[in-house]
Amino acid sequence: MPARPPLTAIGLMSGTSLDGVDAALIQTDGTRILRHGPALTVPYTPELRARLRHILDAAPQLAPSEPALLSAEHDLTEVHAIAVQQLRQMAPDMPADIIGFHGQTILHQPGHTWQIGNAIALSSATDLPVIHDFRTADVQAGGEGAPLAPLYHAALLHDQPRPVAILNIGGVANLTLLTSEGEILACDTGPGNALLDDWTFRHTGIPYDKDGQLARSGKVAAPILQQLLAHPFFSKAAPKSLDRLSFHTALQDIAALSPADGAATLVSFTAETIAHTPLPEQPKAWFVCGGGRHNPAIMKALAQRLSGRVFPAETLGWNGDALEAECFGFLAVRSLYGLPLSLPSTTGVPAPQQGGRLSCGGITPWKARAVLNTKVQYNIA
Repeated sequence: MPARPPLTAIGLMSGTSLDGVDAALIQTDGTRILRHGPALTVPYTPELRARLRHILDAAPQLAPSEPALLSAEHDLTEVHAIAVQQLRQMAPDMPADIIGFHGQTILHQPGHTWQIGNAIALSSATDLPVIHDFRTADVQAGGEGAPLAPLYHAALLHDQPRPVAILNIGGVANLTLLTSEGEILACDTGPGNALLDDWTFRHTGIPYDKDGQLARSGKVAAPILQQLLAHPFFSKAAPKSLDRLSFHTALQDIAALSPADGAATLVSFTAETIAHTPLPEQPKAWFVCGGGRHNPAIMKALAQRLSGRVFPAETLGWNGDALEAECFGFLAVRSLYGLPLSLPSTTGVPAPQQGGRLSCGGITPWKARAVLNTKVQYNIA
């Protein structure tokens, strides 16, 4: 098999925590990670975040042509374009070939996944080809469409003693396990930061529990915690995935608690669901990325409940805030080269599944091919 030329990709991720756009540069051939570039975050304004949250709540009833939806899509695409512009200015020595654009998930359910973001507009604004729509092919083939980070996690962990896991705590939490036999296993585990963020904002007006102060000042309501853990999702076999709002009724279950006790109970809920995830073997080490690792209450709970040692991603020299953005740069290159983005053991898809679509905006197909310098055949959208 001929060698695949490495490409430099900008990965973009706006997660279900709705805090903004993460952007990161990565150089890869779709299998190896050859260079990590800089990364940054462009926050959503409070006004845009509120609009997106309203859209998440209303998504099951929304039509794709809904004016409020199209307006929010336009504005969040502009934020992504700003992130690309700022990142390119930070790294003039790493000119980008391609953008991996995840978009903003507004709904994720079995058999249906929906991300918004205008890839053609982003391509036109940046003069770069854009890979997007990463999840649809997996869902249409019978997979869960999530999580999609495991193949990138496996590339990151290639030289680590196994069994080993990466745990990502965003709005939803998910894990990737590399077994001692070399298998890649993955699933969503349960709530990440989303419930705690919503609870904290409701009671303090602050969008997240900074430094875990609220949760650390409270006590876990054990009977309510056991009630939350009885949700049928936790008895479902992996692979499995979640929507940000899958456990939103938990906020009603803890409504009578004090703000501090509610936060402590939600932190314990996140840790317990991770600890209860059925795995064929327990990792010797857990490397934690995503916003949850910034919360000392969550990290302490994980250290108490997980059998392996728990480390922030930075222990291995990674930027734990950038891994998901880097992932979609990595997956963009895999998409170009026709490599699978998901496996039966990561999303439940029947066979390794390719995915992603290429949009070029105002860029002509021949220019896209010249920029990418590869013989891959594309479907230009």
